[in-house]
Amino acid sequence: MNQLWLTAKLDIAETLRARWFHIYTLVFGGVVALLFVFGLTESRVLGFIGLSRLLVTYIQLTMAILPIFVLITTVRSVAGDREAGVFEYLLSLPVSLAAWFWGKIVGRYIVIFAPVFLAMVAAVVIAVFMGVEVPWDMFGYYTALLAAMSACFLGLGMLISALTRSTDMAQGAAFLLWLTLLLFLDLILLGLMIQGKVAPEVAVGIALANPLQVFRTAALALFDPQLIVLGPSAYLILDTFGVMGYKIFALVYPCVLGLLSAAAGYQVFRRGDLP
Repeated sequence: MNQLWLTAKLDIAETLRARWFHIYTLVFGGVVALLFVFGLTESRVLGFIGLSRLLVTYIQLTMAILPIFVLITTVRSVAGDREAGVFEYLLSLPVSLAAWFWGKIVGRYIVIFAPVFLAMVAAVVIAVFMGVEVPWDMFGYYTALLAAMSACFLGLGMLISALTRSTDMAQGAAFLLWLTLLLFLDLILLGLMIQGKVAPEVAVGIALANPLQVFRTAALALFDPQLIVLGPSAYLILDTFGVMGYKIFALVYPCVLGLLSAAAGYQVFRRGDLP
């Protein structure tokens, strides 16, 4: 355990010096600042006003930005160290492979989630200072959603990084995965279902296997419990899970997917030819 935390601290220290982390932090901090500048706290959409409206917009923007940032930066972890010859040095130190691999995951998760969470905290602090009501239930659930989504794509990124042999291949695979998940959102699935006469249950099942779709639908469910915008597929989702059940599923499924992906990545990493 001590080796794991030392590895995590080392990864955090390296990340804090990286240029991509500064851009990553600036992006999410800048999004919150721009939302306040453009006066979203004063607008009303679907009955949501004040900070609620800002959080709804922020969570939608995060869905597009967070996964690709996490994937591209994470896949460089194992693949980049392999290219740089770090593994030869690693094998000469009293650090187990498990401590190194899972330590990097812990350290990377902290630096990935912290800017996203701190941006939301900054929005709350500004709202309190301005006298705007804070929807604490929405803030708490959206924070949990972002934490689950960060864990999901971090695990997927570590799996890709362990499977690929070069940084270029890892980044290409990460971008391909992100693009595939985007393609299998509502509209594409609906078109495939109509053309191929696929059963609605199958199409919805494929959609709910997509963590991006789960994340998006859960965000919608918070201000549209009946999921009216999803059309007929909402009946199948609500009949299967219920509103509260689906909210819980949206938190558990990405975490489990990320953990299983990370565990698979560790097995590949442990059994592979490290040098």
